[in-house]
Amino acid sequence: MSTEASDLEKKIKNREAPVGIIGMGYVGLPLVKTFLVQGFEVVGFDIDEKKVNLLNQGKSYIKHVSTEELKSFIKKRKFQATSNFSALAEADVIIICVPTPLDSYKNPDLSFVLKTTKTISKALRKGQLVVLESTTYPGTTEEEVLPLLEGGGMKVGEDFFLAYSPERENPGDEVYTTEKIPKVVGGVTPNCSRVAKTLYDQIVKRTVPVSSPKVAEATKIMENVFRSVNIAMVNEMKMIFDRMGIDVWEVIQAASTKPFGFMPFFPGPGYGGHCIPVDPFYLAWKAKEVDYPTKFIELAGEINTLMPYYVVTKTVEALNENGKSIKGAKILILGLAYKEDIDDQRESPSLKIISLFKKRGANVSYNDPYVPQAGGYRDYPGLVLESVDLTEKKLKECDAVVIVTAHSAYDFEWIAKNASLIVDTRNAIKKKKKNVVKA
Repeated sequence: MSTEASDLEKKIKNREAPVGIIGMGYVGLPLVKTFLVQGFEVVGFDIDEKKVNLLNQGKSYIKHVSTEELKSFIKKRKFQATSNFSALAEADVIIICVPTPLDSYKNPDLSFVLKTTKTISKALRKGQLVVLESTTYPGTTEEEVLPLLEGGGMKVGEDFFLAYSPERENPGDEVYTTEKIPKVVGGVTPNCSRVAKTLYDQIVKRTVPVSSPKVAEATKIMENVFRSVNIAMVNEMKMIFDRMGIDVWEVIQAASTKPFGFMPFFPGPGYGGHCIPVDPFYLAWKAKEVDYPTKFIELAGEINTLMPYYVVTKTVEALNENGKSIKGAKILILGLAYKEDIDDQRESPSLKIISLFKKRGANVSYNDPYVPQAGGYRDYPGLVLESVDLTEKKLKECDAVVIVTAHSAYDFEWIAKNASLIVDTRNAIKKKKKNVVKA
């Protein structure tokens, strides 16, 4: 083991290694909190000055990281945020948590990762550990990140250390918080793996070392392709059973009584969050290098992507049954976050559904107790809305209320009592009602 690796391990174990985390979003900020709780000093890096200013005031913009926690760590001088990336040189550990979206052609967009890596390379010094956590295709760490970091003449595994450890954040999950989720780690060299494992051993319940960054990258892809395919399957079953007059939710409940060979997945209006809508397409793109068509994976992506269209079609049909046209109809969307009881709107199906309704001439409003304002979306630049108050008057004046996110704060029985038509995409209203259409 190199001297640099041994020294860094000691510093990490003694909580003497400053940690720099790049990207103060839904992955980076909870990770900041986890390191702080375990006694590390942390600097959060972000190009968004608004985020930096809020964090330095001790104000959290993510629901599951409290303002009180941030203020206490700032008071103890354990945490600060900055947009000055030259300060990376002062960190012994640098963790990359930046977005990895798809472009308009469903191809990987690594621009944030590559730009961040180039910035790190300018500050890189001996004895530092760099970990990529952003979700990506197998090969990214070694083929894209490593050459940029070695460009200055230092040697990986001897002078500095590089590993991949996929984020497994589940926003809003109060059971499996960051520190309770096992962490997969794959280093470029044995020294890299050892140092990276030592780091995560300090903050999570269990660290799972694998043989290479490629295996760690593929692990993340496998997890989310598994979910994508199963969600697509149950969404397709929903549409088939709907034509047959069968309640898919009742079928799932019955099938779940089998004690083996079945795992329940639930249909919805389309998938959301950063991972599941993106990861399958990353693998499909990379698979072209080995001349393998990912028909099954791409088909699942297509089915899930089409679900917002299905929701809109069901709404139009329901309005027609009531003698109303979609053009000019007053539509209220319940829930803008991609899943219940969080404020995360990344890739939320609500955004697509709202966009489709607007294109058809509907007057669309939304309510979400966790998302007071909507705007600034990459794929929907013209979408700017504010959450309306959910009142009896509002429900009664709407032609259709579409439940997209089943927040626990909603009183669905009260909503059903006051709305003339409800399109329920989440089985939020369990009892059959004349004014409720499942979609």
